Amino acid sequence: MDYLRFVAVTDSPYAMWLRGDLAEYLKVRDGTRVEIIGGRVVVSPMPSLGHNWIIHGIRRAFVTAELQDDTFPWQTVEVADLNLSTADGYVPDVLVMDADVYDDAAQKDLQWLAGYQVNLVVEVTSSDTAGHDREPASPGGGATKWAGYSRAGIPFFLLVDRDPAVSMTALFAGPDRERGVYASVRSWSFGETVDLPDPFKVTIPTDDWRPWA
Repeated sequence: MDYLRFVAVTDSPYAMWLRGDLAEYLKVRDGTRVEIIGGRVVVSPMPSLGHNWIIHGIRRAFVTAELQDDTFPWQTVEVADLNLSTADGYVPDVLVMDADVYDDAAQKDLQWLAGYQVNLVVEVTSSDTAGHDREPASPGGGATKWAGYSRAGIPFFLLVDRDPAVSMTALFAGPDRERGVYASVRSWSFGETVDLPDPFKVTIPTDDWRPWA
């Protein structure tokens, strides 16, 4: 839901988001996600168990890879604030970042992460959020997180689309920051194993992934 048209804010929504004041000001429920997408305040409900099951599977795949390789460099972080420095602030389902970068951010107790600290973002769609997560239907067709991530220069974007008409996972790569697009995409249907390429080398089973009800 776009709250900007319903609630008068005392400062720019982005400034309030950066300070961590926006969710409290809007009086939203705990666990509700508050984001700034294309300059608009977007509030999303708590995800379903099926949504969380997929997130758990992705993080488990990274943990499995770490246990098999003592030099594995990646850390996954769930629902952390991501400041894109473009007047937008997102809360991705999963962030993948260098473990040393994460350790430094955690030691400093940062309130949000910046785009340059992140190597891969993951979004799992729901019926409420799919339009915000996907590539715009047409060039210049509106601000979405797909476009925002590419403008921020985040190298990889993994989109798990649970729409029953789609039921697929897409890995976008090669961000063009000026145009706000990704240059390449590889996709897998639900049931196929997702093979994340270098530098991750992580395989993600999707046999038990299901579209939303």
